[in-house]
Amino acid sequence: MAKKICIFCSHYYPYLGGVENYTGHLAKALVSRGDKVVVVTSNESHLDTYTRIDGIPVFRIPCFNLLGGRFPVTKPDALFWKIHRRLMRISFDMVIVQTRFYPHSLYGTWIGKKQGARCIVIDHGTSHMTIGSPVLDRLGAWYEHGITMLLKRNCRKFYGVSENCCQWLRHFKIEPAGVLYNAVDPDEIAAMMEHPVRDFRGEYGISPETEVVTYTGRLVKEKGILNLVEAIMELPEEKDMVLMIAGDGEEMEHVMERANSRVIPLGRLSAEEVAALLAQTDIFCLPTDYPEGFPTSVLEAAAAGCFVITTKRGGSSELIPDDSYGIIMDDNYPKTIKDALEQVGGKKEYRQRAAEKTKRRLHEHFTWDKTAGEIHSLLRERDI
Repeated sequence: MAKKICIFCSHYYPYLGGVENYTGHLAKALVSRGDKVVVVTSNESHLDTYTRIDGIPVFRIPCFNLLGGRFPVTKPDALFWKIHRRLMRISFDMVIVQTRFYPHSLYGTWIGKKQGARCIVIDHGTSHMTIGSPVLDRLGAWYEHGITMLLKRNCRKFYGVSENCCQWLRHFKIEPAGVLYNAVDPDEIAAMMEHPVRDFRGEYGISPETEVVTYTGRLVKEKGILNLVEAIMELPEEKDMVLMIAGDGEEMEHVMERANSRVIPLGRLSAEEVAALLAQTDIFCLPTDYPEGFPTSVLEAAAAGCFVITTKRGGSSELIPDDSYGIIMDDNYPKTIKDALEQVGGKKEYRQRAAEKTKRRLHEHFTWDKTAGEIHSLLRERDI
């Protein structure tokens, strides 16, 4: 029997990020199983209050935009209560709340409790968020502990998108109920790779012998992009490698300043363009130090059959448990990245074996069909 599921996510498309991708893909996977899904988000970009994305109803709740829209705070005005009454007329079987630290999340757990629906919170972090100010970061940590205490009053089941996320939940005296992994749709990625929309090697005159290292994601300091650029530029000339960078963000200007024949910024790409780029990639590198739960870009690269170099941040080590799958670096210093690139440069057979092994592991554990199936198993549980 079809279930009615409401997903609360503080930001949503067209805003792009890991949590938003998780929500969008999970919603589509649940709909493909016959469920009815509604997404409730914040209207931080002043879009239409009600719309449909991929056929899924999306409600956008009024909010105050703090920190440049990064931290929306629910605004309880007349429009909010109108949306609230409409949501309350829907008898949801399950309420899924993405992340813990937004007022929007607290509202989602309250809806779940009010309706008597099965309610779960899915956490996506592995440390306190930071905005670069010691004082504000300390206040933010206190706030996060406070709102988590309130969430626990409304909802008893917390999950992480990786084992690392679950370990972080224990910091808040929460014993996680399990893992609902971040994932990808390997068939969708394979289909896009079969019909590439661009030839990046041809466009930039890169020979077949040259090894392409790729980075995809936001260009922010915490993702290690500048360290990766420095590592590539320090490689000896005999290492025939180029770095292609797909994405934009606050470090774009610094990346552009370093652009040369070895460092090629591509800007923001569509999903189809990213798939075409990964199809021509030899080594994918994400030297992140960001407190993320499980980097989607690592999963996409693995699904595309790329050899992966990344850090232990988030759940990457759960996909790449040892060096027969790829490389998990202890840190993201430029020298560490350079050493990792030199270690695997020119070793095509080793990289292919590792990439194939990682891809098989991904198909077994990290697909949206798998995660949606876990959600359905929760719907059959009584104690939730």
